[in-house]
Order: sequence, then structure tokens, then C-alpha cells
Amino acid sequence: MDKDRIEGKLKDIKGRVKRQAGEWTGNKETQAEGVAEQAEGKLQNAWGKAKDAGRDVLDRSKDPQPIDRKKNKPAA
Repeated sequence: MDKDRIEGKLKDIKGRVKRQAGEWTGNKETQAEGVAEQAEGKLQNAWGKAKDAGRDVLDRSKDPQPIDRKKNKPAA
């Protein structure tokens, strides 16, 4: 798992908490900061997922397995 996925998820959670605290206290500025931090976390998490997917493709291309076309799964 890419570090961007972990850091992004943490930012997302931190942003959710901050946004919720802003809603409960009526502090629009804190609420807006939370929304922004949440969006930044989601973006970073998505970037980490894309990097993981790219690594998976590279790993599979280095060690291809024969595919059973009828089952669309690696041959046993």
C-alpha cells in the first residue's frame, strides 16, 4: 500500500472531524477548513491508489501468467 493512500486517508478523517466540529460549534471557518482538508485527503488517497495500480501493472508485466481464456483467470 502506498504511503499516499495512508496519509490521504488520515487527512480525510482529520478533515471530517474538523468539519463536524465546525458544524457543531457554528464556526463556518473551521467547517470550511475541514471540507478543504477532507478534499485534499481524498485526492491524495486517489493518487496513492493510482500509483499502486501502476505498480501492479508493472509487476504483472514482469511476470506474466498464462490466462485460461474460458475462465478469464490465471491457469492452474
